[in-house]
Amino acid sequence: MNIVASFVIGAVTAVAPVTTTTSLSWQDCGDGLRCAQLRVPADWSRGSGPKAAIGLAMLPAQDQARKKGVLLVNTGGPGEQITLLRQAKQSFADLTEWFDVVIFDPRGFGRSTAINCPIPAPFATEWVFPNKSAYDAYAAKNRTFGKACAREAGTLSGNLNSWQIAHDMEAIRKTLGQDRLTYLGNSHGTVLGQAYAELFPRKVGRMYLDSVFDHTTPDLRTWLQPRARALEGNFNRFAAWCQSTATCALHGQDPAAVWDEVMAKARREPIPAPEAGPQVRISDTQIASRAGFTFEATWERLADGLARAQAGDASFFAKVEGAPDPDLSRVILCADLPYPGYDKLKKLETALRRDTPHIGWRAVWPMANHCAGLPPTRTYPPHPIAAPGLPPVLIAGGEHDDNTPPADGRRLAGQLPGARYLKAVGGHALYLSGHPCVREHVHRYLTSGRLPPAGATCGEASSR
Repeated sequence: MNIVASFVIGAVTAVAPVTTTTSLSWQDCGDGLRCAQLRVPADWSRGSGPKAAIGLAMLPAQDQARKKGVLLVNTGGPGEQITLLRQAKQSFADLTEWFDVVIFDPRGFGRSTAINCPIPAPFATEWVFPNKSAYDAYAAKNRTFGKACAREAGTLSGNLNSWQIAHDMEAIRKTLGQDRLTYLGNSHGTVLGQAYAELFPRKVGRMYLDSVFDHTTPDLRTWLQPRARALEGNFNRFAAWCQSTATCALHGQDPAAVWDEVMAKARREPIPAPEAGPQVRISDTQIASRAGFTFEATWERLADGLARAQAGDASFFAKVEGAPDPDLSRVILCADLPYPGYDKLKKLETALRRDTPHIGWRAVWPMANHCAGLPPTRTYPPHPIAAPGLPPVLIAGGEHDDNTPPADGRRLAGQLPGARYLKAVGGHALYLSGHPCVREHVHRYLTSGRLPPAGATCGEASSR
């Protein structure tokens, strides 16, 4: 299945005009930050049209006389960035030894020209949709949200994708007076990095991409398989932990068999959840939506919840944790990664179940929660990347990351000339979560251009 061929509507291909560099008026905006705004075209394919504002914040280098330049950062999302910088300044403190750290709110968010969608995006607590009727009902709500949001977006409607944001990044580079862009992108920030590397390869100085969200693979099944395998791998790690850990509630049993038993039971007849109410019953798709195998810190509670469900009480799986993403995030995400409808996704689920039968097949559904029913917009869809003249890029991925699996980073590294992939034992957002070995390699690369040796590996975060 090729999502470029099947789902692109009005893909952006026009070349943006060159804009004139303007100076920024930096102002103190609290928490040690300096803030400014940059005016850019609302649509870079029509540079002479209406303008939008891009909000910037700078965490200045500790020693302005000795700094090496500016480091542009995007931590992912897509979503507001400046507020996050205020909350997590310590994560960037090491970088201010060498750089002015600059972060920007992507178009539509925060201090940029903001889009305040008039109705909230729907939030599916059961996002492994049990049937087409449930999917269609959710898609209708998401379509209503998307249409209202598009009306509110005005000149930015249809102009929210990584192609447009990469051009914003180029305008930021010029305005900051940098000959080359030095960039750190995390998660969806790596999609922006991929777009910038393709569109402006000779303007890249150094680029570090952490937890790559692959934007180069148009075949959806190929794109989903690494996610399914990584998630199934985390399930297998959980099962092995249970078998070797006396405090696991399933110790002495086969945890995989218990999981299969509970899922089969809930599929035949939803399991009571008395703590949630006398009439509440939990289905297999609800369990699949709410069971988390990624983080070891949750395994003991999960094992206890499974043991109770095996005994006929699924109250653990009645709890819905987390919160919906910012409303606008899904508009950008789905413009970068357009997604098919229920029937095709159900076929993909069936195909993935052959290799990842316990939980990996669930990887089909998270993007559907974002994209189901959204009205068509101009997209910048996944496609193989070519970046002649791009200098060596450093890429790292956590071996246990099932959100942006390491296979994505390896695949991207294989397409970028001279790129180096750094394998690390860990999960998502290695640099920002404080992985010491990864941070050491990143600092060396960003300050000197020296890549880790070929085949270098970072072990557990507690080790060097």
